[in-house]
Amino acid sequence: MAKGKVGKSVEGLGEHLKEQRVKARLSLRQLSDLAGVSNPYLSQIERGLRRPSAEVLQQIAKALRISAEQLYVRAGIVSPDEGSSRVSEGSVELAVLADPGLTERQKQSLLDVHASFLALNRAAERVADDRT
Repeated sequence: MAKGKVGKSVEGLGEHLKEQRVKARLSLRQLSDLAGVSNPYLSQIERGLRRPSAEVLQQIAKALRISAEQLYVRAGIVSPDEGSSRVSEGSVELAVLADPGLTERQKQSLLDVHASFLALNRAAERVADDRT
């Protein structure tokens, strides 16, 4: 991985976005215009140098006519469904991301708190399992 990259999930997201853009036969400039995102910023996202917000991902998904949820999963914002318990967790995450009454910072704070509660509960379950 090249120096300065922000993470594997972001790098994979960038590769996926570029692939989707090429499939849609759009230039970087055309997609940036359609999504309302600057050309240099979109280029940095595609190269894995920037982690886009959920709002930017939603704009890009709309411009590419693909699922925003798919991009959230690729970006590591939403966990992929792993059975019925993960579906409800994903629903909470998606509801937070879709709420127009929250700022991006508020959305991220809520997602962080939610994730920390889930991690605490899983740790407590493991301790309880070890005791039995």
